[in-house]
Amino acid sequence: MLNNLNQLSIHEAHELLKTKQLSSVELTRACLERIRQVEPQVHAFVTVTDELALKQAEKADELIARGDASPLIGIPGLIKDNMCTRGMLTTCSSKMLQNFIPPYDATVIEKLNECGMVMVGKANMDEFAMGSSTENSALFVTHNPWDLTRVPGGSSGGSAAAVAAGEAIYALGSDTGGSIRQPAGFCSVTGLKPTYGRVSRYGLVAFASSLDQIGPLTGDVTDCALVMNAIAGYDSRDSTSVPQPTPDYTKCLTGDIKGLRLGVPKEYFVEGMQAEVAAAIKTAIKKLEELGARVEEVSLPSTRYALAVYYIIAPSEASANLARYDGVKYGFSAEEAENMWDAMERTRQFGFGPEVKRRIMLGTYALSAGYYDAYYLKAQKVRTLIRREFDQLFERFDALVTPTSPTVPFKIGEKTDTPLQMYLSDVCTLPVNIAGLPAISIPAGFADGLPIGMQIIGKPFAEEIILKIAHAYEQATEWRKTRAEINTGGV
Repeated sequence: MLNNLNQLSIHEAHELLKTKQLSSVELTRACLERIRQVEPQVHAFVTVTDELALKQAEKADELIARGDASPLIGIPGLIKDNMCTRGMLTTCSSKMLQNFIPPYDATVIEKLNECGMVMVGKANMDEFAMGSSTENSALFVTHNPWDLTRVPGGSSGGSAAAVAAGEAIYALGSDTGGSIRQPAGFCSVTGLKPTYGRVSRYGLVAFASSLDQIGPLTGDVTDCALVMNAIAGYDSRDSTSVPQPTPDYTKCLTGDIKGLRLGVPKEYFVEGMQAEVAAAIKTAIKKLEELGARVEEVSLPSTRYALAVYYIIAPSEASANLARYDGVKYGFSAEEAENMWDAMERTRQFGFGPEVKRRIMLGTYALSAGYYDAYYLKAQKVRTLIRREFDQLFERFDALVTPTSPTVPFKIGEKTDTPLQMYLSDVCTLPVNIAGLPAISIPAGFADGLPIGMQIIGKPFAEEIILKIAHAYEQATEWRKTRAEINTGGV
């Protein structure tokens, strides 16, 4: 009997399934048992779909017996709760959508179902994906498996924590300003934010439409490539989807990065960065040099404006997108009201949490008459400057290497009263979304037992390059093999 089935990678599990040494039902039961054991401490799941998962696993075993051996068939996965799943709760971890059941599947769900996915549940998140710690969930706080007193990052904190805790073999998250990569770094897993337009956003509940992207959170880089093979591609239902050919991402995982040119932007080693984080990333960069890459310090001077640009553009788009929650068409509706306008006001007052309200107000202010030119229009111009600086560097470099976050995971409650400090958690990741670039976070060490992530940024639609670099580094180090140990006796 195989042990610790829930700790298998996708590619390891696939080989065992294909050779009939393991069944999908056995693998799924192992993950469901792990969920039962650790979920009281981790709180990664909004919904556990155990009955559905076992039915899908039985079907996968039947298909495998008939010779269907696609790489994701029968593998238990978890979906962030802002992606529509037909006939199943999709809450965005918000009271506003606490009873919302979509009548359709998001494109990524359709694609994974075609690949034989076994879905074990929907993951907790910051409400409407607005946050960096998963403390903004209207349901409960997710805990970091490496230290249950600390945050897992956000907004895809449930997805990252579940993969780190062995509750799912892989997960999908969404990334608007770092919401895949920052929790991946905090939980010592691999997280990829694809190029804007590479993965369909159809069925993703919108936060900031020019920034959002769906991507994988996995145990290693090979798994990340396998999930990307499944979810990437053009979708006519998403007007921002780009009709670009999608390669087999696993073919770039050669381990050879000799001669690749890597830039290290000095602006990403920000003032106040934790010394252990800076030291770990510099050590990781030396390892890349040892593997044959050519490394040079570079500058992205407009990076210092990225945080301000992001917190004008993202809230502005949020204020427009969230205007649809009026208490009439779907979602939460305030029942005690004197008239239509009172009903709408009360619906938003009691349906949205404080962080969502804060961002709606910021965005509405930035878009208001008299301020549009001074804030939103100017932010879009600076966005263009940031993108041009990246483009100029990518004429000389194959990729850029930075920290994923300026700190290790912080304590639950440490930054909830200081929103600006919380926003600074994404200072290394959000420029990538502003420019629409692909980037990956991979484990790069620990400080006092807490994970540190390294970010690799690529030019548009060059996911293969960053996966190649990430894989070479991963294979030359042991970080991915270290597992979080959870005391199942209580927090």
